[in-house]
Amino acid sequence: MLQNSTNSSIILHRINHSGGGGTTVNYRDNLFTVVPDVVAHYHSHAVAANQCCSAVAQEISASVATVWSVVRRFDNPQAYKHFVKSCHVIGGDGDVGTLREVHVISGLPAASSTERLEILDDERHVISFSVVGGEHRLTNYRSVTTLHAAAAGGTSGTVVVESYVVDVPPGNTREDTRVFIDTIVKCNLHSLAQTAENLTPQNKNNDYNK
Repeated sequence: MLQNSTNSSIILHRINHSGGGGTTVNYRDNLFTVVPDVVAHYHSHAVAANQCCSAVAQEISASVATVWSVVRRFDNPQAYKHFVKSCHVIGGDGDVGTLREVHVISGLPAASSTERLEILDDERHVISFSVVGGEHRLTNYRSVTTLHAAAAGGTSGTVVVESYVVDVPPGNTREDTRVFIDTIVKCNLHSLAQTAENLTPQNKNNDYNK
């Protein structure tokens, strides 16, 4: 059963694969238990010898529509990604191909990132972006995020799955890279849960009545 905002849990804390030359990583064996077939193929990644990939899932006690209203805002990732200091659209009108320039908070091994919107599917609730420039170490990074309704005994809720593939930076191992990025993704998804649940009328009323 889905929990309230203070107990929203990462139900698939980390799935990873060592990758290899020309390998296609597909999370069917463990990720497809929570991802419907209609969106599952988006989490299948071609992984080169110098790359790694992983996936994280989060249950959220809010409707898909509510969560999607936050996630689909390519121009406003800082709404739930607390490592983002600012974001500016530098090309496009919000459709696929739109470019944004993201600046991150100090303390991370990055300063800015130029990102391209690759997929925005309002019907299937899929969004994907790739990193195409900036001052960072995430070369050839591509992320895919999907949303679907949770089967939780009639409770209205959402499962969010975010997977990615990225080059392993020189001097790092695949495990180093996965642990670092997974940690950021987990923080982002936990923040997304809190943000979306705070937009849910029932949770708003509960907060008001405390």
